[in-house]
Amino acid sequence: MDKTTFMGYKRPYGRVGIRNHVVVMPGVNCAEIAARRIAESCKGSTLLTNPYGCVQSQGDTQITLKILAGLLANPNVHSVLIVGLGCETMQKDMYLNAVEERSPGKRVEYITIQQCGGIGRTVAKGISIVQELLAEAEKCRREPCPIGELMLGLECGGSDPTSGICANVALGIVSDRLVDMGGSSVISETSEAIGAEHILKARGATPEIGQKIYDTIKWKDDAYREMGEDIRNSNPTPGNIRSGLTTLEEKSLGCINKSGTRPFTGCYAYGEMITTRGPAFLETGAYDPLSTIGELASGCQTVAFTTGMGNPMGCAVGPVIKITGNHQTYEWMNDLLDFDCSASLRGEKSHAQVADELFDLIIDVCEGKLTKAEINGSDINTIDHYNMLC
Repeated sequence: MDKTTFMGYKRPYGRVGIRNHVVVMPGVNCAEIAARRIAESCKGSTLLTNPYGCVQSQGDTQITLKILAGLLANPNVHSVLIVGLGCETMQKDMYLNAVEERSPGKRVEYITIQQCGGIGRTVAKGISIVQELLAEAEKCRREPCPIGELMLGLECGGSDPTSGICANVALGIVSDRLVDMGGSSVISETSEAIGAEHILKARGATPEIGQKIYDTIKWKDDAYREMGEDIRNSNPTPGNIRSGLTTLEEKSLGCINKSGTRPFTGCYAYGEMITTRGPAFLETGAYDPLSTIGELASGCQTVAFTTGMGNPMGCAVGPVIKITGNHQTYEWMNDLLDFDCSASLRGEKSHAQVADELFDLIIDVCEGKLTKAEINGSDINTIDHYNMLC
């Protein structure tokens, strides 16, 4: 644990990346066919799909823009080509200004089908641009960077009892160690903190931060009730219940373990850029893809994802590390899981020893080791915010 640096990509705007993606993204769903053909023709580029971009309400448009700009601004992204149609709501300047605000100086190119003159000309021009971006990205080299430059997303899905008492405990120790080294960690999934809001409130670095976290969690619970629903009727999920979890409150008490014990330094809205060091609370839904994307859009370079029953998802922008405390699950689904914490559950190792090994794995991934999700190509590459209350 005496290592204080890792090999990453230093960006001109002060952040550090752990991947070096050249992203191709449609500015609106209508342009996806052109963006997809460009990405498929340029080996090494990364397609980020976009099902929105037009005729949303003003509020939804702003949320979409925040999430997309956050993903494109992520330090794992070297440069970007956005392919628009031309007549949509979300125009060139909206994208360029939003990305520039978060990562000043990042190269973002923009073309439209209507200006280029059809699919064929758009694809040809796009290929030329992306090949140039790839050549630039190829010149980037990893160099020593402080571990304190890392922002680690903390996620769980397909939880069982081993998640709360084993995997999340180890991840919480990792979170504390990263924070002690000057880094940041981000916990989200607001509805899966219901019943534990008083614990998180007490961990606010200031009374105001603690109260904001408490109010955010209570708002989520109240929002369901205002719609005539009770979140407890859908969370825990059927799989959670079959695995042995009984109530949302029980699930939440295990879920928050992954945030460690250090004081929270901030509470952020979905899509908001995280600017503080230390643990942060990010308001998101509990749906795993939505929450994971939210963490990456807010600045996390990688996400540590605990699962008791197994889950294959990753994300196109940043690696998602799959961790389990269930040895049977690890053996049964080894091709989608990266780390087995169960030695501490069996008493063979302490939680601290397992956390040491997990910390080392996270650093290896940050230095280029591929996760199972990356190997399998199971990365989600789209966004969704309509299910924020899930």
